[in-house]
Amino acid sequence: MGGKFIKGALIEFMPTFLIPLPNVIIFQFNPETMSHRWTQPEAANTGPGGNPLAVKSLPGESFSFTISMDKTDMVADGSPVAQGIAEATGIYTRLAALEMLQYPTGAFDGGGLVGAVSAAAGALGGSASTAADRNVPQMQVPTVLFVWGPGRIVPVRVTGLTITEKLYDAILNPIYAEANLELRVLTPDELQAVTGPLADVAKVAYTYSQGLRQVLAVANLANAVESIIGMLPI
Repeated sequence: MGGKFIKGALIEFMPTFLIPLPNVIIFQFNPETMSHRWTQPEAANTGPGGNPLAVKSLPGESFSFTISMDKTDMVADGSPVAQGIAEATGIYTRLAALEMLQYPTGAFDGGGLVGAVSAAAGALGGSASTAADRNVPQMQVPTVLFVWGPGRIVPVRVTGLTITEKLYDAILNPIYAEANLELRVLTPDELQAVTGPLADVAKVAYTYSQGLRQVLAVANLANAVESIIGMLPI
């Protein structure tokens, strides 16, 4: 089919030495299929005489799909800079960007994993009271925006990543690979805990996508009315 297509993408803000910069991972090729999974809301324990249909949460929503990456197309279609990177490292930059979505924010600075190890080591070397007083820094998995066209922009957490490398160059840089991604859409409660540059954007994106879903569901009522009329004997 001719024409240009909008490409899907994952967007995250990566900490740098100066300011956080958006890490935009545009899909080189859109996945041909995608699984959109829903799970039932958690039931509310209302006790005897309570409402047996009551729930205390929203339904869970997740996506899974596979994307392909190919050095040949990067070289053919990319800018001179992108071509140079592809020639030097194959598709490893794309793989590394996906891999970093698994690491907690700040995992490699003093407040992340390094700080946690230091605190734990200090606690082992001191008394029990010293160990109780030390706070191991909390780390947070990065919030990512999953962009799949103008009608679906949702904040997600990458819950699974499986990369299958298929071809290599002379120095064993991967030059063709497929990555299976599993994404879970964040809940409103989780969005309240999101910090950093994506905090406000993530909340707006969730509200926008949910509002659009409700509008489209209402629009479907026109189809329902037409179907009911066709079922009537008169």
